Amino acid sequence: MARMIFVNLPVTDLERSKAFYTALGFTNEPRFTDDTAACMVWSESIFVMILTHDKWRTFTDRPIPDTGSSEVALCLGCESKEEAAEMKAKAAAAGGTPDINPPQDYGFMVSHAFTDLDGHVWETMWMDPAAASGEMEIPTTA
Repeated sequence: MARMIFVNLPVTDLERSKAFYTALGFTNEPRFTDDTAACMVWSESIFVMILTHDKWRTFTDRPIPDTGSSEVALCLGCESKEEAAEMKAKAAAAGGTPDINPPQDYGFMVSHAFTDLDGHVWETMWMDPAAASGEMEIPTTA
């Protein structure tokens, strides 16, 4: 089996969250979706499981953080600078909060930050392929 990541997130409104992630370009995997959870696919190896609070509580007794907390920031790589910015705009149009952190532009890499409907922090990032492969020297100010 290939290495994959399944990010699990508690959500207050499953249908609204499915619509939000669909608006960002995720697709729903119906084989792993029911009325308590939905599998939203970003790529062949990246999946986001959005879970109702009741479903979430079957996995852990730990409290669900309030929407203003920042327990983790999830970052998705994009194919271009434009795609990274567009995804932030799509998040805002779908009810998320854009620019929770200032956009970053280092020339060889850009990032944008937003929250989803439940306050989970997401970033979109593009990095020049030459920087990612080591062909380009990365400035030390990054």
